[in-house]
Amino acid sequence: MIQIKRIYDQPSSSDGFRILVDRLWPRGMSKEKAKVDLWLKEVAPSNELRKQYHHNPKKWAEFKEKYEAELEKKTELLHKIKQAEKENKIVTLVYSAKDEEHNNAVALAAILKKA
Repeated sequence: MIQIKRIYDQPSSSDGFRILVDRLWPRGMSKEKAKVDLWLKEVAPSNELRKQYHHNPKKWAEFKEKYEAELEKKTELLHKIKQAEKENKIVTLVYSAKDEEHNNAVALAAILKKA
């Protein structure tokens, strides 16, 4: 099972294996408080795409399409997440964006469910 959670929300045992999927470490978050099992920053959108999108919900469809195209070149990272799911049963993709509906973790979870 793949789920998503904002890194600023309280970690819990139901999170399973926690993977931070942001390129940058979240502001004000210590490694101890984050309780991240793996920081997979390479799976995050490129800096170019991140800046282009800039959390604009009007560009959400375009962002998802371009992000999926980027991930087609990074299948080993998607496999790594799927392997973690296989080994741990539950994987939580952790992100720092304020928008809980339009962020890279939401897009990534949808891509992983199709894979």
